[in-house]
Amino acid sequence: MLFKRVKPIEQILATAEKKGLKRQLGAFQLTLLGIGAVIGTGIFVLTAEAGQKAGPGMMIAFVIAATVCGLAALAYAELAAMVPVSGSAYTYTYGVLGEFVAWIVGWALGLEYGIGAAVVCVGWSGYMNGLLAQSNFLGGAFALPEYLRTGLYAGGSFNLLAFIIALLVTVLLVIGTSKSARVNAVLVSIKIIALTAFVLIAVPAAKSANFHPFLPGGWGSPLGGVGVLGAAASIFFAYVGFDAVSTAAEETKNPNRNIPIALIGSLTICTIFYLLVGYGAAGSVGAQPILGSNGMPLDPGGPEMAAACAHSQALVCSKEPLAHVLRVLGWSRMGDWIGIAAILALPSVILMMMFGQTRIFFTMSRDGLLPGVLSTVHKRFHTPHIITIATGLVVAICSALFPVGKLADTSNSGTLLAFAMVSLGVLILRKQQPNRPRPFRTPMAWVVCPLAVLGCLLLFVNLSVTAKLVFVIWAAIGLVFYFLYGYRKSHLANGTEPS
Repeated sequence: MLFKRVKPIEQILATAEKKGLKRQLGAFQLTLLGIGAVIGTGIFVLTAEAGQKAGPGMMIAFVIAATVCGLAALAYAELAAMVPVSGSAYTYTYGVLGEFVAWIVGWALGLEYGIGAAVVCVGWSGYMNGLLAQSNFLGGAFALPEYLRTGLYAGGSFNLLAFIIALLVTVLLVIGTSKSARVNAVLVSIKIIALTAFVLIAVPAAKSANFHPFLPGGWGSPLGGVGVLGAAASIFFAYVGFDAVSTAAEETKNPNRNIPIALIGSLTICTIFYLLVGYGAAGSVGAQPILGSNGMPLDPGGPEMAAACAHSQALVCSKEPLAHVLRVLGWSRMGDWIGIAAILALPSVILMMMFGQTRIFFTMSRDGLLPGVLSTVHKRFHTPHIITIATGLVVAICSALFPVGKLADTSNSGTLLAFAMVSLGVLILRKQQPNRPRPFRTPMAWVVCPLAVLGCLLLFVNLSVTAKLVFVIWAAIGLVFYFLYGYRKSHLANGTEPS
């Protein structure tokens, strides 16, 4: 019975019409939302993490991650244009593979977006704390004590600034989607200007000597989580902005046209920036990892790495890598401005991560798989305020306690599963309903989609052991909840729909 509960696409669309969200986002706004979610942590924060795992080879890692995301994006574009409602991979899977697989995907997306938002909160606090500690910025008078700069599991006690930014973004999301999108457009502009300035300074300063050895960690090991593939697996989540775009399908005007444009456009623009910034950072000051006694890069989130970085000025040790690069190059004031730009811009990534999280659980609630109160829409703001507040509190607590490296790997496990399921869904739907109108068709689907699945599997096995273990535990908790609640309360199983 588990795999026979497939919700017809017509019923999915009808449900959205009964209890839906206001369509208010155009192609330009939607593309900016995608760029806002993609360009952020992967460049501003995880550049150091990627350098520690792969050295200069992190540029290959950016390409690998972008390629896998690009293949999945083509699959997403087809399904998002066909089923333009909230829910992203969860909704698509429900209409193709059935309720049980859809629950697994939706639950995994909760891990992806929630932990992903916490990663960016921690990254934002790193830049903010770094700026406050600079003697040439207000004399360093507002620097926080060390125990309030990092979380309990990262050498401190409570990451105060990460906690605060998570709560502020939660308030913004409750106020309204259109207001959030307008603020995001301003933040994206600041981010693009800052990264362009970084590229213009760092790329001309690149030296060939800084690229040798190019692959100090090799290609990686499924058990080690290092090397090029380990770095690609870590930074992968920074590309998932295009997935967040598809979660906004129900709030998009003319989604059949605008969703594919925003998906593919945002990914293309962001990949170009990733490569230019990665080249500039590695080539100008070097990105060689700190090696352990076995000659391999140390775990970025391990105690050995923390000890080695205690008095090091290496790029791989910095919590504000792009600002650090410019300061090393003698552009201290510009480094401060890059830090300010990151401080202003990273909240747009937090916003989109939390936006995606709330829309996934909103849709699962609307289907009866989660308590109905979570899909309550605020009468004034027209947003799912209850699930938004709950999500914000969880993100704030996680970001206040955990380090950025461990959080990043964990978020990717859910992402990779969702992308693989969407790619399979395209092929299954092509067989089951070949005549269904497809405003956007994935080109060479029988080549693109299997490659997307294989790419996701390759990156998943190269995640850290800890990340894979957390994923298994999270999935087990989700299955228990499904069989105790969702399986019995599902509107599809009971033949009921929200009025």
